[in-house]
Formats: sequence, structure tokens, C-alpha cells
Amino acid sequence: MNNNLIALLFIAVIFGACSRGAQKEKHETIKKPNIVYILADDLGYGDLSVNNPESKIKTPNLDKLANEGVRFTDAHSNSAVCTPTRYGILTGRYAFRSSLKSGVLWGYSPSLIEPSRSTVATFLKDNGYQTACIGKWHLGLDWAKKDDGKVIRDVSWDQEVPLDFDDNVDYTKPVKGGPSDHGFDYSLIIPASLDMSPYLYVHNGMAVEDPSAYTEGKDQATSGRGVFWRKGKIAPAFDFQGVLPTFINDAQKYISDHASDEKPFFLYLPLPAPHTPWLPSEQYHQASRAGTYGDFVAMVDDMIGKVIKSLEEKGLMDNTLIIVTSDNGADWRPEDIEATSHRSNYMYKGRKADIYEAGHRVPFIAKWKGKIPAGTSSDQLMCTTDLTATLAGMLGTNVPSGAAEDSYNLWPAYIAQAPDTSIREFIIHHSLDGFFAIREGKWKYAPQLGSGGFSQPKTIVAGPGEAPGTLYDMSNDVREERNLYMEHPEVVKELSEKLKAFELAGSKQ
Repeated sequence: MNNNLIALLFIAVIFGACSRGAQKEKHETIKKPNIVYILADDLGYGDLSVNNPESKIKTPNLDKLANEGVRFTDAHSNSAVCTPTRYGILTGRYAFRSSLKSGVLWGYSPSLIEPSRSTVATFLKDNGYQTACIGKWHLGLDWAKKDDGKVIRDVSWDQEVPLDFDDNVDYTKPVKGGPSDHGFDYSLIIPASLDMSPYLYVHNGMAVEDPSAYTEGKDQATSGRGVFWRKGKIAPAFDFQGVLPTFINDAQKYISDHASDEKPFFLYLPLPAPHTPWLPSEQYHQASRAGTYGDFVAMVDDMIGKVIKSLEEKGLMDNTLIIVTSDNGADWRPEDIEATSHRSNYMYKGRKADIYEAGHRVPFIAKWKGKIPAGTSSDQLMCTTDLTATLAGMLGTNVPSGAAEDSYNLWPAYIAQAPDTSIREFIIHHSLDGFFAIREGKWKYAPQLGSGGFSQPKTIVAGPGEAPGTLYDMSNDVREERNLYMEHPEVVKELSEKLKAFELAGSKQ
């Protein structure tokens, strides 16, 4: 490998955040806006009718938001699954820099964000913001133990959870490692996905109710596609169908309570939907032509509309930045497409968890009345890790030294002042099983074959004389149909060296 290339990449990793931070003298002084960051869970790029004219789901609130702001067409989550993307959003770092190299966390997993790690919430607090996290956390929690001499037992998707399961958690004591310890003044969360135990709310670092009951779970084979959650402990008053409305109601209350405050607020609203279980309320039944999933997406759109309405009613829209995106692509199978003719992930190959484009290309919309030109779109390459540096750019300040290494200032693209060239140098893509790909300009290179996620085959072994990896020209082959690996060995070599050097640099963080 070229030693000069390695040296340059190490320098970029160490000093990149400073060089990508905003320069104060280049920005006008602005009144700090409120920031509402809504993260849908498993929402596909093609679910939004503004992105996909043939969508079988109506998304009027998201469409309106896009028509009044900017829509990004080449935005990506930093991972194709939940936990690592959330780590990337809050820390501005690729999750493979953390202890999580593949997979996701579970309901009893310890906190993934390192105790001293700067987050977008701590950054904004240092810049005069009050902060709130309402929704699905899924970044691990440090539960208190009943017996310090024993471990806290976790459960994964394929384990049976008996009725007498003892997790060794003392739910009466403070829960550490959550939002309260990572920069959020206020929080109401569920620990992980809505299909992972324990099923309970945690409010400002305390369990709202002891999960003293037990649920046998739901099986898709008997309950229907998407109606699924795992066996496990549950708080007696916990209602699966009521979780999404509960978070929306709490977000509306937070907006109302802080509408007149002198300090601006940052509301991080990671929704638990439309991830499984698909549980649209009765009023949304048959609201779409994409089955239960489509009805649930219609409900998500309406819930987002309620948050926007609260901002409007409190007169906050003129000074609020609203961002809506998703943590990865939709878990939409070939048989779902066949059954409904709906392409949740639009034209893109694969599904959630895959290294393919559908795994990580996500919808991304932003609005700030009077600051972001209405009805615009941007094809700038973007990653969800870019939040911290982008907000620094908006505020005319720099990201903290040594923090948010993988965050770029995309603010010029929000306000239609981006250069013709890409702001981002490249993006590292990461699948569920730990497969990597790198996107630079028009090229997307992966050193392995297969999805590395949910799509079959997950892995492919190249035969004699066959390409061992993939190289796609995304400028005219966004469907990833023609592998140019053998035709452009010079591009493969360059991107291979860059990916290896970056992995090496990141693994030492």
C-alpha cells in the first residue's frame, strides 16, 4: 500500500473535524434556531411519494415539508441497520470506530457511546441549547444490578425467553448510559426496538414502571407480515400500539412547554416506526395500497404532521430547522413488492441491512423558512454522521477538537450554496454483517461479494477468473447491475487502498 496515502488518511482522521468545521468569519450572525431532528425507523426512500411518483403510500406531510425546503437525493445512513446509525448521528463517527463492528445492540446491552464522548447534544448544549431525546434509544443502557456479582443477562433474536427469566436488573434504580449521560436535559425513551424486550419506558434516567409482567410475543406466521415482537418482560401498562402516539404527544408537550423560552431547543425525535411491529391505529387501516406496512407509514407521516402543527401553532416555524430522515432502508422483501407493487426502497438494490444501495440510501428532507430555499433538491453526497459539522456550519462555529471525525459541513447544500464538486470526500458504507463499501464520486467499491445483510445470498465466493468484489459507476448504474471491477483495475486499487487505510485508522480510535 502507498505509505503516503496512509499517512494522509491518518492526518485526515485526526484533524478532519477541525478542517471541516465552519469558519466563523464566513457566516452571518444568526438567531439560533430551534432544531427538530426526526429519525424514522426503517422508512424507505421510495415510501415518500415526493421521492417515488409510483409509491402506493400517500405522505402529504413529508411531501409538503420537502416542497417547502430541500430534499436530498443522495443521502445515506452510515450503516444499514439501527444501532450503528444512531451512534453515527449522535457522535459524528462511523460506528466501526466503536466496539460494535457488526450487528445491533439488544434491550439489555450496555451503553455503546463512550462516557467521555462528545455528542451533538453536548455540542449544542455548549452552544446555548436545551436538549431533549424522545423516542427509541437503541444505543445500550447501563442498567443497575440486583446482584453486583452476577452479569446482566441479555437476549438476542433467536433465544427463547422463559417466563421466569432473571435479567439481574434493579429497575428501581437510575438507568445510566442513556440520554441523560450523553447531553440530553430531558428524555423519554424505550430501550431498543419495539420488538425487543424489556418493554418499558425510561423517563429522565428512571424506569417509569417495573416490567413485572411477561409477553409471549407475536409471531408473523400467525399474526401476519410485520406483526411481530419477541417474548420477554413487559411493564403492565405498556401498550405496543400506543408507543408511537405517546412519543408524539410528549414531543408536542415539549414544544409547547419550551415555546417561549429564551434558549433555543434541540429535539431529537427517533421514532420507533415503521419498524416492526407494524401497528397502525384503526383510523389508518387501508390508508395506503401497500398493506399493513403502508398503513403504518401513513400513520408515521400523520404523526410527523402533528409535530409540525405544534410548531406552527406556537409560532415557531420561522425560526426552527426541521430535519426528517431514516436510520436505514426499509425491510421490504421481493415478495412484498410482488404482493403490493410498492417499491419501498424505490429503484435501489436490496433491502435494510444490505451493503447494497437500498440498505443505506435514505430519504432526507430539511426545512427552515426563509433560510432554506423552498422546493429545492440537492444531489450532494451526504451521510447521517454529518449532523454535528452541519449544525456547526449553520451556527458559524467549529466542532469540538477531536470529535465528530466523520462529520462534514453540508450546510451550504441545505441553503443552495454548495459548490459544483462534492463537499464530502467519500462515504464508508457498513452492512449488518460487517461488510464494507466505499463511495467516492461516481464510484462505489466493495471488496467482497454478497449482501452482507438480509438479502440472499449474504456471501458469494468468486469462481476462478471472476471478480472477487464489485465496482459500480453510480452516475449511470444506480441499480448496481453492471460490475466494472475487472474493467477498471486502477480504480479498484485506489479505492481498495483508501478503504483499508481508513479501516485501519478507524479501528485505532
